[in-house]
Amino acid sequence: MSFTDTEKTDIRRFCGYPVFGGQPVQAFGDCFFAQDGTLESRLDSLQAGEEAVIRTAYLASLQQLEADIVGTRVNLDTDEAAVWKHNRREQADREALFDSWRRRLCGFLGIAPGPALGDGGLSLVV
Repeated sequence: MSFTDTEKTDIRRFCGYPVFGGQPVQAFGDCFFAQDGTLESRLDSLQAGEEAVIRTAYLASLQQLEADIVGTRVNLDTDEAAVWKHNRREQADREALFDSWRRRLCGFLGIAPGPALGDGGLSLVV
């Protein structure tokens, strides 16, 4: 079973790549990174077991980790309440964990992290 468009969008996003757009051939436009094509090729040629790992181990976990980061907003207005003390690094800690799992997904796919994930080592195809 192939990835749905939504799953592919999430994979691109989690790997740090920008939106794919609606062009039929993505090698055209303002800029195109060689890694974009590698990622798309990998997504279209994975074995069923590899897709299952991405769905169950990576997408499910990354969606939860991302939601947890947004969830830190509920404690932003409270520094201390009775014996409970707010972890002032909670958001940064959660973002680091999220980014770590994003990089693991890139590693599993055999691609460099995209520009939004930093240090992608991308090359521009002109």
